Amino acid sequence: MIRFFQTLEIKKYISVLDILDPWLSLAIFFTASFLMIWRLGSLETKGLEGTVLGTLIMPYCSGLSNLIFAYVLGRSGGSGSMVLENCIVNNVTNLTLLIGLPAVFWRMHIIPAEIKKMGPSIYYDYHRLNYLSLLLSLVALMFFTGIVWALGRDGKLDFSDGLVLVGMFFFWQVFQVFDVLKTNVHESRSLSWSMLIDLLFIILGGYFVYISVDRLVAWIPKAGSGFFVLDNLGWLSGFLMVLPNFLLAIYYSIKGRPDIVYTSQTGDAHICIPMCIGLFALFHTIQIPSFFNLGVMLLLGAGLVHFVFVTFLGRLPRLMGLALTGTYYLFLYKGLIKP
Repeated sequence: MIRFFQTLEIKKYISVLDILDPWLSLAIFFTASFLMIWRLGSLETKGLEGTVLGTLIMPYCSGLSNLIFAYVLGRSGGSGSMVLENCIVNNVTNLTLLIGLPAVFWRMHIIPAEIKKMGPSIYYDYHRLNYLSLLLSLVALMFFTGIVWALGRDGKLDFSDGLVLVGMFFFWQVFQVFDVLKTNVHESRSLSWSMLIDLLFIILGGYFVYISVDRLVAWIPKAGSGFFVLDNLGWLSGFLMVLPNFLLAIYYSIKGRPDIVYTSQTGDAHICIPMCIGLFALFHTIQIPSFFNLGVMLLLGAGLVHFVFVTFLGRLPRLMGLALTGTYYLFLYKGLIKP
């Protein structure tokens, strides 16, 4: 009898939580995201600096929600098209709006002008290394996107394709880990044990991100009219999950670290493509939708634009930032407004 009443109390508690959704789940999502970003600031001073932080650590914080979204849909037998929509919306937003706007309002010089004037120095070498790491990250972005396009030319991404994509992503991460170790040896620096505490906070934040995303996916109506329905889940999740990236872009733009702004956005793109797509393909075969080729062209085009300007100018001009921002609104118009 006691167990029966305990069960009733649990059901009553769960029903109250359901009434509070989606606002409770959104509050959990944003709180957990802020927690992860807060501890990132600490990691930056403990041996994970510059573009390494943006490429190796930040993607797991800003892109963790995308990864969890792919896992939740894969586990529950959801649509692969929704995962592709989520990844494309997220990545296009990262490479256009979230890099374009900082270029409009803040300076996006990878190597600051005052450092260039100083000539060869330890500070110049540091920014030069960040510059080269950023170029490598942009090349990886275009390479991963091209591989996904090549594997999907037969109209689907199956289990074997998923193994290739996931394996390729983990190889990239192992490469980044050894790069950190190599840099620390070169600079006679060791990683702090207190980083484990920061990582535990980040994992805790990731767990609550998982809970909130799972509840938000369950809350979306499976039928009905309007924008907030299951058919638009890919777009809805893409908009929601890009918000942590937006916070990172604004925070590091204000701090005058355009190198981290760049690599946090490109690193998040590495999480979506290939990892999120590959993870879902391990559960279910993804049928390539008609919008996929357009999304790939936008991602490759944006990646090439960034690579050219960073290579030859070392910065993203304000005018090009405006152009990228305009491209994003055109993307929204084509995808959401124009039938």
